[in-house]
Amino acid sequence: MSEDAVVFAPACEVARAIRERRLSAVEVIDALLSRVEKLNPALNAYCLVLGEEAREMAQRAERAVAAHEKLGALHGVPVAIKDITPTRGVRTTYGSRAFAGHIPEEDAILVARLRAAGAIIVGKTTTPEFGNKAVTDGPLLGRTNNPWRLSHTAGGSSGGSAAAVSAGLASLADGSDGAGSIRIPASCCGVVGLKPSFGRVPVYPRNGYESISHHGPLARTVADVALMLSVIAGPDHRDPYGTPSGGTDYLAAARATNIDGWPVAFSEDLGLGPIEPQVAAVARTAAQTLSELGAEVEENTPRTGDPRDPMTIVWQVSLGTIARERVLPAVGREGMDPHLLALMDAAESIAAVEHYRATQFFRHDFYVAMQRFFDHYRLLVTPTQAVAPFPHPTAARPGPDHVMGRPINPFLGWLLTYHANLTGQPAISIPYGSTEDGLPVGVQIIGRQGADTDVLQAAAALELARAEPQPRPVL
Repeated sequence: MSEDAVVFAPACEVARAIRERRLSAVEVIDALLSRVEKLNPALNAYCLVLGEEAREMAQRAERAVAAHEKLGALHGVPVAIKDITPTRGVRTTYGSRAFAGHIPEEDAILVARLRAAGAIIVGKTTTPEFGNKAVTDGPLLGRTNNPWRLSHTAGGSSGGSAAAVSAGLASLADGSDGAGSIRIPASCCGVVGLKPSFGRVPVYPRNGYESISHHGPLARTVADVALMLSVIAGPDHRDPYGTPSGGTDYLAAARATNIDGWPVAFSEDLGLGPIEPQVAAVARTAAQTLSELGAEVEENTPRTGDPRDPMTIVWQVSLGTIARERVLPAVGREGMDPHLLALMDAAESIAAVEHYRATQFFRHDFYVAMQRFFDHYRLLVTPTQAVAPFPHPTAARPGPDHVMGRPINPFLGWLLTYHANLTGQPAISIPYGSTEDGLPVGVQIIGRQGADTDVLQAAAALELARAEPQPRPVL
């Protein structure tokens, strides 16, 4: 097989081919590391590449196959880990100068599960400092470029993971999502990103923002996302928020594409403001396709209170506290990401009663309103974000400040993702089209509370019905 054929093969196919001895784990890793060496300097998807370790693990994987040992679901599959996720004995910086030399003593739960399933960790992917914004740049790790256009953002905060998967530098990748940080870079980089239901993937150790942050997979296909989820999902006593998986077969859900009769709502902007016409048109095409597949699609928007100010307060206090307690003492104000510094300063003026109102009263009412909406609908379909991938913003500005000539908040004003963080519902972004100049556009599908399989099934139906195969970036 050619290098391109190996590195862009779906993870499901790579795992199967290695088990059946049609493909060597060493061959896979050698092809992938060759590509990383060529392309990562331009992309900065990886902030640390574990070349020798990955080759050693591939050789062990090959010996296990030859010895007819019992193999895990991801045996020999290359996986990238976001540099916010702890890895035992491997530097984990959280994108912060304060942790530039930090070597964790234990793996995160999901990393341990990936290793146990036979996955080969290729390296750590670039993230902004503590994942503080929806673009990927920072004072320690630098900027991740979009594989589709290097002058444009890869999104964030899992931008390195999304860029690695998009460019064929990993079969699968880990991402974390506190306001859209899996789905946003998935949309920007033309890949699939799933934020599972809250607690579906247990998190330990935690770094704050306990009740809004999720970990989940990024991949090039819905089935690959489901495969990775099947490995990392399930409770663990170290995470008090963990939820049982109930023996759910996520991969079967991604292969069962019948959505006939499903009640589906479509909202162009979730009532949050301006949206680029090309982005809206792609989402409308996806909604129309779901209708043609038998879903009962209606245009409707959840009637909730405006989540922008409460979400901003939650984010400012969460990230601001992390910054003040864990970053400021080590590197001072001048050593911090400018946007993280702004969050920290803003948090200082937020009264406790204001924070309680946002995190308790508002979130309760918001959750109730969303669940009432989902009493009538099985899915909600929206654009993932209001804009197509855009040129890299300045370090202090985490996104565009205007959409269609109208001013927006550059932090949240272009995102349509954080509803599902406030409620904990599962949500996925899949690539479904592109702009006139060839930049990918993602469509978001939000499911009922706990219904991860619905989201996977509908996403797989859309993927299968897409008029043309998802193209690859040309690098």
